[in-house]
Amino acid sequence: MIYTEQHVQLQDSLRRFLDAEVNPHVDEWEAAGTFPARELFRKMGRLGFLGVTKPVEYGGAGLDYSYSVAIAEALGHARCGGVPMAIGVQTDMATPALARFGSDDLKREFLAPSIAGDMVACLGVSEVGAGSDVASIRTVARKDGSDYVIRGGKMWTTSGTQADWMCLLANTSEGAPHRNKTLICVPMDTPGIEVTRKLVKAGMRSSDTAQIFFDDVRVPQRYRIGEEGMGFAYQMMQFREERLWAAANSLAASEILAETIAWLREREAFGQPLLANQFVYFKLAELNAEVEAVRALLYRAVELYVGGTDVTQLASMAKLKAARMSREVADWCVQFWGGMGYVEDTRVNRYWRDSRPASIGGGADEVMLGIIAKTMGILPRQ
Repeated sequence: MIYTEQHVQLQDSLRRFLDAEVNPHVDEWEAAGTFPARELFRKMGRLGFLGVTKPVEYGGAGLDYSYSVAIAEALGHARCGGVPMAIGVQTDMATPALARFGSDDLKREFLAPSIAGDMVACLGVSEVGAGSDVASIRTVARKDGSDYVIRGGKMWTTSGTQADWMCLLANTSEGAPHRNKTLICVPMDTPGIEVTRKLVKAGMRSSDTAQIFFDDVRVPQRYRIGEEGMGFAYQMMQFREERLWAAANSLAASEILAETIAWLREREAFGQPLLANQFVYFKLAELNAEVEAVRALLYRAVELYVGGTDVTQLASMAKLKAARMSREVADWCVQFWGGMGYVEDTRVNRYWRDSRPASIGGGADEVMLGIIAKTMGILPRQ
């Protein structure tokens, strides 16, 4: 995949937006444990950043998925991981199934305002006892007349304390765990929804993360996304795009490397710049090779995906390698920064904390390895 001039212009525009509207406020938002999502998303919506791949009739640009990847990559210019992650939830994690399978009325009620930035979306999949094992979720939506009545809870919900609606995965029958689930749009001001706590995390601090309970929450069945019982399949599709998005956003490592190189060029020890040490510049060269290897794998996966190929294996590989690359780059850069790398207000330290969840969220490394093994035909029968 090669970016066109249109891709590059989109990225340049987004980086300018981040420098004007995000980076000056990052320290404040990190300290607060949240950022003003509605205010920021409205600005992004007016500039067309929240719907590049979404249908034109609902306010999107109707472009192919490579443009979403270009956006995710450019978001790495933000001087934190939390805000980009929340943006990614809005564009590539909570809304893809709605855009593809939702009814026209549902898309006008939830998708169009999400693209415009007038609504903040969140994704309700993980639970206290079911993270990577999506099939074992326990939240139930039972039919009662023309409504669903929802009971259960969700965990690790990005933007959960300020979201306007949730793309919720719930069990809607007693059938097999891969065929009894449905995705439902749930307005977060519906009676019975309780945000029980905002989680305090080691990193991603500018992004609020909530635990949420549902106590007989009643929503109309017309809020169902697509077919009943197809929720697991739809969510796997959303995960595929989430994993490609995560791999693209991991390329922020190149900016961290550049800042580290500038630091090492100025910092002297034993009468010479630290960058003059052969071990140091060899390691930086190796890390840069890892970044570019992830970029090549990602671009190949995206090119095939845009062409209609099933990239489940490649998306899982890209997410696995990108997360591990981010962790390695972060750890070595902290080491090279020395004591300053352990000070919280440096970007390298923030990246060190923010990059760690990449190997956990959206399917842990071990889940990615299981998917890869399964698609290779080498996973043992259970």
